[in-house]
Amino acid sequence: MIYILHLEDDPVDAELIQVTLTSAGLVFKIDWVQTGDEFSQALRRGGYNLILADYRLPSYDGMSALLLEQEWRPDVPFIFVSGTLGEDAAIEGLTKGAIDYVPKTKLSRLVPAVKRALSETENQKKRKQAEDALKDSEERYRTLIEQASDGIFLADPQRNFVDVNPSGCNMLGYTREEMLKLNMKDLTDARDKSISPLRFDELYSGQVILLEKKLITKSGALLPVEISGKVLDNGNMQGIVRDITERKQHEREREAIITVSAALRQATTRTEILNIILDQLVDMFDSDGAMLVLPNLQTGGFIDEMGRGAVAERMIGLNIPPGKGVCSWVVINKKPYLNNHAENDPFFYRPDLLGASHCLASVPLITQDQTIGALWIARKADILEQDLRLLNAIADIAANAIRRVKLYEQTELQLRHLLALHQIDIAISSNFDANVTLNVILNNVKNELEVDAASILLLDPITHTLDYAAGIGFRTRRIEQSNVKLGDGCAGRAAQEYRTVSFQDIGQMDGAFIRSSLLACEEFVLQYATPLMVKGHVKGVLELFHRKVFEPEMEWLDYYETLATQAAIAIENASLLENLQRSNAELMLAYDATIEGWSRALDLRDKETEGHTQRVAEMALALAEKIGMSEVEKQHLWRGALLHDIGKMGVPDSILHKPGPLSEAEKEIMRQHPIFAYQMLSPIIYLKPALDIPYCHHEKWDGNGYPRGLKGEDIPLPARLFAVVDVFDALTSDRPYRKAWTREKVYRHIEEQTGKHFDPQIVKIFLEDKHFQKWDEDGA
Repeated sequence: MIYILHLEDDPVDAELIQVTLTSAGLVFKIDWVQTGDEFSQALRRGGYNLILADYRLPSYDGMSALLLEQEWRPDVPFIFVSGTLGEDAAIEGLTKGAIDYVPKTKLSRLVPAVKRALSETENQKKRKQAEDALKDSEERYRTLIEQASDGIFLADPQRNFVDVNPSGCNMLGYTREEMLKLNMKDLTDARDKSISPLRFDELYSGQVILLEKKLITKSGALLPVEISGKVLDNGNMQGIVRDITERKQHEREREAIITVSAALRQATTRTEILNIILDQLVDMFDSDGAMLVLPNLQTGGFIDEMGRGAVAERMIGLNIPPGKGVCSWVVINKKPYLNNHAENDPFFYRPDLLGASHCLASVPLITQDQTIGALWIARKADILEQDLRLLNAIADIAANAIRRVKLYEQTELQLRHLLALHQIDIAISSNFDANVTLNVILNNVKNELEVDAASILLLDPITHTLDYAAGIGFRTRRIEQSNVKLGDGCAGRAAQEYRTVSFQDIGQMDGAFIRSSLLACEEFVLQYATPLMVKGHVKGVLELFHRKVFEPEMEWLDYYETLATQAAIAIENASLLENLQRSNAELMLAYDATIEGWSRALDLRDKETEGHTQRVAEMALALAEKIGMSEVEKQHLWRGALLHDIGKMGVPDSILHKPGPLSEAEKEIMRQHPIFAYQMLSPIIYLKPALDIPYCHHEKWDGNGYPRGLKGEDIPLPARLFAVVDVFDALTSDRPYRKAWTREKVYRHIEEQTGKHFDPQIVKIFLEDKHFQKWDEDGA
């Protein structure tokens, strides 16, 4: 859509122009004005793409309209459309800003003039936009160069600087005027081969080169930079220079950290870690000394524990008093220290040992917010802030590595302690020999506590003396003669006072040391003793001996007392077990005596079978031995054999002593005696394993026995075995209702009853074994 402002006083001409534009297919909207006031109002509103104006009007003229348009809307194209415009007037209008003029007599030229005017205006607008953009770009480019943090240099083909931005000047310490008097070679160290003629060939071939270099600053210092350079179309060289001092420092720190970390990964002990750290400090900082300072627990000050280098070697083992030394300040304040004139610092302890290496830096070793010591380095050259930062980073790694190894060593020690305690537990639970258990304990005590000798003294409750029970690590056996009274010596005091007691320098006690004669050749200098306590009662003492000076830590003492507790438990368990075994043996003897008394009582009640119980019990044991029964099984079999007829106590005497055959009713009562036996004995837990014979010795292999009619191997083995010897003895003995059978007849009867009454395998063993024939002959 074309918005047109048309200044024309003649309505006919105005309409004719509209028809001409419409017939050309132009899409437009036209505002028609006839006077100067209308024109100025419309022009002020604006929004037009084209202005058409008549040159002469009754009260106004086109030239005035052009001048007003050039003042208010100079970017809108202006075309004169007039019938009275002469050539001079047309030229004047064009010089003052009109785009074109079209005579009303030649309106065929109007549409091309309109299109041309609109096209030229559009092109002018684009050119202006491009010009404005270029101007803005140049301004922004200049601003960018002026404000860039990197240095930007421009040099001619002879490598003379022709332009440098402020950052480039500041980077090298020159003013712009000074830089423009310099050549590129003035900033290059002749020894630096990082750029060569070959690289210039690359540069002039149109390539962009990227290299790292060290430039000489105005002060003479070498500045590490990264340069990106190229040759411009006019032959000048442009370079962008970036200060990489910080990056190089970070790379140095990273490489140092990687190197230290890689070395530390191979270390498994605290000493290895410290040696690696100190070696790395000497190499990385080219220092004359590197030292580790640790707290001195005895003095409350510090000690130069380990070191590397000439300076450090002069200070190793130096004790720093409390409140003295820069390392004390570093540890207490948890802050680093840097002084390139440490010889002038009154707080530095023994500056005379530094020699010419007066530049010193120290950092704390901090782990888990606890300061465990400090590192320091000394050298002749100044130590920079970036050096201190790197030293601090290495100290952090070292502190964490020390903590890691300490935790590893503690874990390993605790694991060893747990394994030792587990071995002791196994010894206590699986071994009934107190001497063996005590020796296991002493072996673990000696190995885990790293002592030279150890012994256990047990308290005699009658004499109140501590008597030797077990020992390890002694050169002679004299210690075995130990008898220490309560309150005497280290062991006696430990037992009397219920606490751990130690004696230092026992070899220098001039006879005051109890048992000095017994330990004369042992060369002990230190003794520890702790009581063996169980439920508040002293059972003895666990004593340890060292042949060298030793300062135990709290963890050592705690573990010592833990082992003593285990020893006390072992001693108590052994004592309880011994008492229990004694009581159990006595109880078993009492039970067995009672059982034998019952069996004799049964024999007395039934005089006709007197001696039967003892005989069958002995025969059953002999047969059990042949078929391979265990000792426990034979013990239960013996008791069962003695009690096999205990159920007859429930049978009336009239039936039990009847001289003739029993009636069916009497037989039924007699057959109840196994049930009576079960009812009598089953409530007695001690006799339950012996019930098989009293309850089942009348069962038969073919299932025709009583009381339950069991068959074959469902019958317990002791009952199957006993059935054979019971019948054998019964048939070879006189009864009120019959005379004894001969042995041959009994053997035939037993053989005939094989597979019916008796277990065939047991019968086979019984008949083949000559022992039973001899026994029968003796018994007969």
